[in-house]
Amino acid sequence: MSPAPFLALITVIALIALVATACSGGGSDDAPSAQDPPAPPPSETPELWRPEPGLDWQWQLNGTLDPDVDVPVYDIDGFDHGADVVDALHGRGVRVICYINVGAWEDWRPDAADFPGELRGLGNGWEGERWLDIRERDVLRPLLAERFDMCAEKGFDAVEPDLVDGYLNDTGFPLTAGDQLAYNRMVSELARERGLSVGLKNDLDQIPELLDDFDFAVNEECAAFGECERLRPFIEAGKAVFHVEYELAADEFCAETTALGLSSLVKRWDLDAWRETC
Repeated sequence: MSPAPFLALITVIALIALVATACSGGGSDDAPSAQDPPAPPPSETPELWRPEPGLDWQWQLNGTLDPDVDVPVYDIDGFDHGADVVDALHGRGVRVICYINVGAWEDWRPDAADFPGELRGLGNGWEGERWLDIRERDVLRPLLAERFDMCAEKGFDAVEPDLVDGYLNDTGFPLTAGDQLAYNRMVSELARERGLSVGLKNDLDQIPELLDDFDFAVNEECAAFGECERLRPFIEAGKAVFHVEYELAADEFCAETTALGLSSLVKRWDLDAWRETC
């Protein structure tokens, strides 16, 4: 063999070896080995909205919705309003809370027949409503999950789960504080799993145990009952307290609740569009 072909053959062999080494990752300290675990997938859970104390708001559960109140937060019925309403409010920078009753059965809801009869207790004072047996979490969990899915699919930012203090009422079931804690934590988990922040409605006695599980509070009549100070843990944690009085005039409580950091309104009992703010 002449020198020229021999040198060419040596060059080809060297190039093949070099390419093989590069493809195998040899010589690179930064390349992962075959034993390295795969990188975790990026998180798909959206960041939760965390409303801060002092935000003004509108709470309307009845009547034709007034979409033009100049506030940064609306709380509206999740069944009664579609994604178009939520989108329109989002279009002007408004966050929207989805009202869902999780503690009582309501006979007019489209999923009312899905709630077993044995879970329906005594009436709660509102027409067509009966307390639920919240001890039956395995039965209620998928029903609430479907409702929260609805809120998420419509684009709501948060959930206001109502009637989460049944253990303090005559429900027809022997509910305990422990039953309520377990149920409320389940409610919070279901909301947060869907990217919805979640508010603790009333249930003042359990605020110390539930503060970390809820992103804001909704309260009715803490001023009328002299209980607003009990909501201070939410404010100190940087979490909004959306508060309403029905029987007191604004000048009877606004100085106190505004100083505390509550987002206070006067509303009628039927929660129509009318409001008076502090």
